[in-house]
Amino acid sequence: MHEQFLRTQMLLGTAALERLQNARVAVFGIGGVGGYTVEALARSGIGQLDLIDSDCVSVSNINRQILATHSTVGLPKVEVAKRRILDINPSCTVRTHEVFYTPETAGQFDFSEYDYIVDAIDTVTGKLALVERANAVGTPIICCMGTGNKLDASAFEVSDISKTSMCPLARIMRKELGKRGIKHLKVVYSKEEALTPTGWEEEAAALGKRQIPGSVAFVPGAAGLILAGEVIKDLAKL
Repeated sequence: MHEQFLRTQMLLGTAALERLQNARVAVFGIGGVGGYTVEALARSGIGQLDLIDSDCVSVSNINRQILATHSTVGLPKVEVAKRRILDINPSCTVRTHEVFYTPETAGQFDFSEYDYIVDAIDTVTGKLALVERANAVGTPIICCMGTGNKLDASAFEVSDISKTSMCPLARIMRKELGKRGIKHLKVVYSKEEALTPTGWEEEAAALGKRQIPGSVAFVPGAAGLILAGEVIKDLAKL
C-alpha cells in the first residue's frame, strides 16, 4: 500500500485505487474551476492528466485560482499546473496543451484516448463541441455550468442537464444540446440567482469585452472540487 494514497485506499479499496492510477483524464479549462479539479484529481492518484488551456496567469486571477500567485503571473496555466501536479505525484503522466478549445481546434484531440473528460471552460460553443465529441465516442464527460457572480458555495448540485433550473447557462446548453439530439449530460450547477457585478467597465474595455463577471475564492473552487469528486467516484465505480 503506497503511503501517499493510503487514506484514499482505506475508503475506496485497492481495486478502485488501481483504476484511478490507470485512468487518463482530460481537463479543459485550468482556471478558477478547473485548477481545483486538477488539484483534487492529482491528489486522488489519477495516473494521467491532460491539461488544456491557452491562458497565462494574470494578477486578476490571484483572488480565486489555486494556480495563481505573484510568482506564477505571466506563466502558462497548463505549465504551472503540470509543475504542481508533478510535485504532488511525480508518477503522474501530465500532457499539456496550450490551446483555446473551440470547434475549430477540436480536431487536435482524440477523445477516445480519455477515460473521462471535465469541461471547465467558459464558452458555449466550446462546451457544445466538447459534449458532442465525447458523446460520439462514448467517453464520459461532466460539465460545469456558471459560477460567476455567485456567493453561495453550498448551492451547487450534481444533476442531469434535463433536470436543471434557474441557471441561464444550463438553459442554453439544454436547448442547444436538444437540437443536436443529446438529451442527457452530467453537470454541476447552482440555482443561486446571479448578482449584478460593479466596477468592471474599465477592465472590460481594456480586454475588449462587454462585461466581466465578479468572482470570489470559494465558489469556483467548490464547483471544481465537486467535479473532481464525481470523476473519482465514477472511475472508481463507487
